[in-house]
Amino acid sequence: MKTTKNNSTILGLVLLSAFFILYFLNIEWLWLQELQQQEMYKRWSGLGVALFIIFQWVLTLTRVVKKFRPNAMKMATIHKWVGALSPVLFYIHSTKLGYGYIALMSYLFFFNALLGYINLDVIKSKGEILFKGWMIFHVAFSIIISILMCFHIAMVFYYK
Repeated sequence: MKTTKNNSTILGLVLLSAFFILYFLNIEWLWLQELQQQEMYKRWSGLGVALFIIFQWVLTLTRVVKKFRPNAMKMATIHKWVGALSPVLFYIHSTKLGYGYIALMSYLFFFNALLGYINLDVIKSKGEILFKGWMIFHVAFSIIISILMCFHIAMVFYYK
């Protein structure tokens, strides 16, 4: 059996597909939805998603900070595997995509995850322009998601 470098891509695509199958077929787990209505659950699961987003920025640090560069390749692998699990983390926090800015944040979150699954290992041989374009969009969406996350956290605590 041949192993592939893209196992995290496969896992991510399967989990992302599962999320949207459950979403569009309106398959609900009542026990999870009941939990998601509880204020403390929302805050703790939201903390989990926030920590996930913050952790994903560690890859940038390993590429930018000179003393961390020797760990960049290892961190890139961890980044991909943790990113592959993002639909599960999102689903644990919310089975819905939300409305308004939360919907925007959700759409960007999942689109950026999909963009991450079609990562540089998958498209690297397609040329430098595609490589740079992919990187620009993935980082730009990550920045927007991080800003929206901070706004969301501020709104959650401001209105409670």
